[in-house]
Amino acid sequence: MFDQYIVCEEGFRARDDGRTGGVVEVRMPYYRGLGLSMVEAVDLTLDGVPVPAARTTLTVHGNSYGFDQLPTVLHDRWEMGERAQLAFETDAPLAPGEHDVAVAVRLRISYMPVPGGGRDRKRLTLAG
Repeated sequence: MFDQYIVCEEGFRARDDGRTGGVVEVRMPYYRGLGLSMVEAVDLTLDGVPVPAARTTLTVHGNSYGFDQLPTVLHDRWEMGERAQLAFETDAPLAPGEHDVAVAVRLRISYMPVPGGGRDRKRLTLAG
C-alpha cells in the first residue's frame, strides 16, 4: 500500500560508531502503527547483496533492537510515517557515491490471514 515510501531518500549515511557499514532510514508500509513484536523482518539488500539480519539493528525513536529481540518487544511501537533507522554492518567501508538499496518489510497483522508488509528499492547517494 505504501511501498514507495519505505526507503527514505534522505538520511543514507555511513555509520558513526566506529563500525563499517551504514544507516538507511525506513518507514512502516502499513496505514497503522504496530508494536515491534509484530515486525517479523526488515530485510536489506545493498548493491544486490543481502545483508544478514544478524548484522542489522532497527532504531525507532531512539530505542535500538536486534531482529532477534523484536518478538519480545511489547512496550514499543513503530508508527505510520515514523522514520526508523536501519543500521547495518559491512566487511569493508562503503564507497561514496550511488548505491542500490532494497528493503522488504514483513509484518504480522492480527486480522490478516497472510503476512503484510511491502518492498521498496531506491538509488541512494552516500556523501564522500
